[in-house]
Amino acid sequence: MVAPAADAAVKVAAAAEPAKPGFTEQLVASTNQALDHILNLDPQIVVLDAVLSVAVAAGAYGLLWVLRRLSDRWLDRVHVGGDQHEVARTQQAARLTWGLLRLAAIVGVLFLVLGIWGVDARAWFSGQAGERLVRLALVIIIATALVEISGFIIKRLVGGFARRSADARRAAQLRTLGPILTGCAQTVLVVVGCLTVLTELGLNLGPILASAGVLGIAVGFGAQTLVKDFLTGLFLIAEDVVSVGDNVDIGGFSGVVEAMTLRTIRLRDMNATLHIFPYSEAQVIHNRTKVFSAYLADIPVSYDTDLDRALAVVRRVGEELRSDPKFKKLITKPFELMGVDRLADSAIYIKARFITEPRAQWDVGREFNLRLKNAFDAEGVLTPVKTTPVQAQPLPGQHPPPPPATAESPPRS
Repeated sequence: MVAPAADAAVKVAAAAEPAKPGFTEQLVASTNQALDHILNLDPQIVVLDAVLSVAVAAGAYGLLWVLRRLSDRWLDRVHVGGDQHEVARTQQAARLTWGLLRLAAIVGVLFLVLGIWGVDARAWFSGQAGERLVRLALVIIIATALVEISGFIIKRLVGGFARRSADARRAAQLRTLGPILTGCAQTVLVVVGCLTVLTELGLNLGPILASAGVLGIAVGFGAQTLVKDFLTGLFLIAEDVVSVGDNVDIGGFSGVVEAMTLRTIRLRDMNATLHIFPYSEAQVIHNRTKVFSAYLADIPVSYDTDLDRALAVVRRVGEELRSDPKFKKLITKPFELMGVDRLADSAIYIKARFITEPRAQWDVGREFNLRLKNAFDAEGVLTPVKTTPVQAQPLPGQHPPPPPATAESPPRS
């Protein structure tokens, strides 16, 4: 009977001991005390404190502005003649440093302003509440730093692998994967950081996660297109169908792939118009620059032209272009003269082709057309000229002109 009596005494003592307030209760209590203190101040003191607070905030803003101008001027000097990748890394490090500096300035100004109003800010950092606030601040700072550092590391690794890759296609695929990996890693870190912050605030994550699971299922049914876009994008990248820098045709729009995100592919056409397609709408992709490219020439000549002579001129111009040191590296295979392709109504068409490096077919084709036109003019090879017959019609109310006079029917007087 001694043990049950001891247990009962412990329970009575625990019930008699006042419960310790939680973190949120301590924070609310400290905030209410600060507000009561401010509301009970004399009006003259309130005006003076407000003026001093504005002066402190303006001084901190001016100091930050001066530091920003100095840092921008220093960065401009550093970037002159620097490598592009080094410049990008320096700018990213400067943005991270500047963000931490602004955060420190905001915290310092907040402490000074609270001190001006007679509020002891250290009360929020004493006891359990202070420990929680410090941990919250550390979690936020560490999560922010990890997000920036993860993006920096992934970009640096992917960029390094792409620059060292001997295969240009593999390098383009790596540059395509870089932003997607960065987005996934940063999203995971942000979610973990938010859950850690909620835990430090004393919230029970069990019901929240259960509700999030149910909500995720509901959103999954309602957002099937988003899931389809994401999965289609992963397969496009994994199968190397398209990469950043490719010239493609999607849905009747042509352009260079400027970026590939988690959900969309973005094309920039020759008019600098940006076309954005969800992956689910990119069902058929015509890629002109994967592995190699080709320029197919359809050359019209007149029916009055000596075809053997025209073919010899086309062959000579094509072989001279491939032998030119400026274009020799762009043309990867011998010039192909396919011969007479078809006989049209007003022209005979000769077909020829260049196999080139990706994205070089247009430069080769423009130079070939220029040289071929000059060679045709020099050799007297005729090209068809389209003519349209025009027949005059009498205006309303006019009689048609009389037929011309002939020997069999003399004109009437």
